Amino acid sequence: MAQRPVFTALAFLAASSLSAAEPVFVERAQEYPFAHVYGGGWEHFVGGGVAVLDCDGDLFPDAFVAGGANPARLLRNRTAAAGRPILFEDATDAGLAVRGVTGAWPLDFDNDGTLDLAVLRVGGNRLLKGGPECTFRDVTEELGFMAGERWSTAFSATWEPGQRLPTLAVGNYVDRSVPEGPFGACDVNELHRPEGAQYATPLTLAPGFCPLSMLFTDWARRGRQDLRISNDRHYYVKGGYEQLWRLDPEPHPYTEADGWAKVSIWGMGIASRDVNGDGLPDVYLTSMGDQLLQFRDPGAPGPVWRDAPYALGATATTPYLGDDGRPSTGWHAQFGDVNNDGRDDILVVKGNVDQMTENAAFDPNNLLMQQADGSFREAGGSAGIGSLHRGRGGALVDLDLDGRLDIIVVNRRAPLEIYQNTTDGTGNWLEIEARQAGVNTHVVGGWIELRAGDWHAVREITVGGGHGGGQAGFEHFGLGDRAQVELRLVAPDGTASDWETVEANGFWRAMRAGGSEPVPVHLERLAPR
Repeated sequence: MAQRPVFTALAFLAASSLSAAEPVFVERAQEYPFAHVYGGGWEHFVGGGVAVLDCDGDLFPDAFVAGGANPARLLRNRTAAAGRPILFEDATDAGLAVRGVTGAWPLDFDNDGTLDLAVLRVGGNRLLKGGPECTFRDVTEELGFMAGERWSTAFSATWEPGQRLPTLAVGNYVDRSVPEGPFGACDVNELHRPEGAQYATPLTLAPGFCPLSMLFTDWARRGRQDLRISNDRHYYVKGGYEQLWRLDPEPHPYTEADGWAKVSIWGMGIASRDVNGDGLPDVYLTSMGDQLLQFRDPGAPGPVWRDAPYALGATATTPYLGDDGRPSTGWHAQFGDVNNDGRDDILVVKGNVDQMTENAAFDPNNLLMQQADGSFREAGGSAGIGSLHRGRGGALVDLDLDGRLDIIVVNRRAPLEIYQNTTDGTGNWLEIEARQAGVNTHVVGGWIELRAGDWHAVREITVGGGHGGGQAGFEHFGLGDRAQVELRLVAPDGTASDWETVEANGFWRAMRAGGSEPVPVHLERLAPR
């Protein structure tokens, strides 16, 4: 039986004496001897993500970056020490320098404890097994995974009960073989389920409405995940909408009879996080024009989310720099506490599709800082991340292991950007890596929960969402002025561990024991080099 905490206070109402620090970032990639560009024609108007993972075991996150018509690139993190200038080196070998890559996601699909890569392409997708020192081996055929030749643009993964391999969802964009296309020519999507030690012929998820983001999520805290899909109405034109598929033996979409609203947007990316402290995942959906923050309705029995009011300041409709008043185009979105005040902020990577005259040509990235009353304030320009390149994918992750979240931005027809967080006076923090022995080593579908007095933080561990990429490893929590918190892990089936006390300002591996009763979590403090 899934266990869902009942929180009596909203996170943004929790008392804290810490004054929120103003974020400041410094761009580092311009100092590197290489420039990575996501390029190509119309098949690479979308995509352009980055997979963030520690592929050499030194705790510093590395990055595999989509290149579109250019070769993909593996960037190995060579930052000298915690807090030093972020440094990446090009460590791409011939097997990774693949063209046609739209995005990639890290996950341990063979349960050996080492992170692997699922790589999406315009053409055959690939499963790459991770090895020592950031080496990867193509095991697509070995696992019986049907790579296809479609235009794949969205991905998510989860473990279903009794399976050693994860279930993989692949979203396919426009069917390039339709002569009357591209408008109204959305392709079907695929669900790859394991059959023993290999993958079976994929199930077709139809209709497809040109997806640009997918996310398996346990939206109701029931101990089972369903598949949320965000779709681009630019190509489905009419009759399409955002989708939520029930992951039954025969998957089927939720309907209005279940409470699911047929919302039609230019869906680009999905970010999921419990923003208001009620223990349920809320969502942030990027689009053209308004970005959409929705709060899960805890009183509704079905999949119901309510739009946040405009006054909350999360829509980011038009550029905040310059005089271009045309609508923005949002792509990658991610929640994260940039100044460690205990409240989640929102990064939105933005950029014109190419030369769409009805949308802003110069469209800076957003950094929406959550305030004490739950509203959001724009800080992208003052923080130094307001690039006017055509942004696509991104990541909000602690690259230098100093407890402050840094930013990666992948740009179309412009160089990759690395923004180092140099904010002074930030609060306390924790970074937690959830692990377990056996199947699903990184506890995908499980939850990390923290509490301290009337403050609570809840984090679902997922693979998917964003635009064109994601990350695996440490989950970062800002704590404000809290010097210690209690932690517990909740397994994908809802089994919760006992609460354990954890000291702030450190990296911890939380190893979950098996069983159906509450058990201690083994905590190990890890030290960066």
